[in-house]
Amino acid sequence: MKKKSVLFLCTGNSARSQMAEALLRSKAAEQFDVFSAGTEPEPVDARALEAIQNFGVDTSHLVSKHVQTFDGQQFDYVITLCDKANTECRSFPGAGKQLAWDFPDPKTRKGHHPFSSTLTELNNRLSMFLLVENKVSAPAALEVTAEEERLAEEALTDVDPIAFYKCLTDDIRLKTLMLTHYHGELCVCELMQALDEESQPKVSRNLALLRKANILSDRKHGQWVFYRINSALPLWIKSVIAQTTENNITFILPHLDRLNSMKNRPDKVSFCR
Repeated sequence: MKKKSVLFLCTGNSARSQMAEALLRSKAAEQFDVFSAGTEPEPVDARALEAIQNFGVDTSHLVSKHVQTFDGQQFDYVITLCDKANTECRSFPGAGKQLAWDFPDPKTRKGHHPFSSTLTELNNRLSMFLLVENKVSAPAALEVTAEEERLAEEALTDVDPIAFYKCLTDDIRLKTLMLTHYHGELCVCELMQALDEESQPKVSRNLALLRKANILSDRKHGQWVFYRINSALPLWIKSVIAQTTENNITFILPHLDRLNSMKNRPDKVSFCR
């Protein structure tokens, strides 16, 4: 079978995108050609290389590159790893499918092992990616590290924990968070397709509740409103959403399949700096 291609994008191409490139090559080099680049490339951070090497993954191929290096090339997947790269490359020319993942920058992240923590989180997300895209067997339950638990104290946006957990008790809201966690950003019509839900007011009402609880944020482009996990959420809430999705991906596989079959999906702005 022909390999699929993946391009990871970040601002500096110095840490997160290098980690993702190294991890996916280690996990599935026989299935994917993997690349990374930055919108404002910097030298690869030595701390990122050390974390990758300590994880038992080869780093000899890692070189920082500008996104313009790949002008005109086609990729099956383009995955942004930070909000800035997602904004600058919201719809990458030549991307078969684009995902927007948001990971904290290990260079500014607090804690004793910020690079190792980010690497572990990327590894978990890539396991979920492989499960969804290859329909392989479900992974074992992921363990929350002591570092991740400690980082739970770094709340950025006030969210009532009772309101948050109440949001998870509704089928539409829970699946919306899981689908948005995987794709990065979705609009109402995409969620209607994924959830096989004909009532737009019903979906919009649940999105409004998630927005009111500060769990989702939105942006408007033309006639479309796109929703994503609020990047300012405290890490304990992000961890709950991530762990729920990554350990129960089979729960939303049918919905992901329906979304993948959707025609005429809304354009998310075609520009890349």
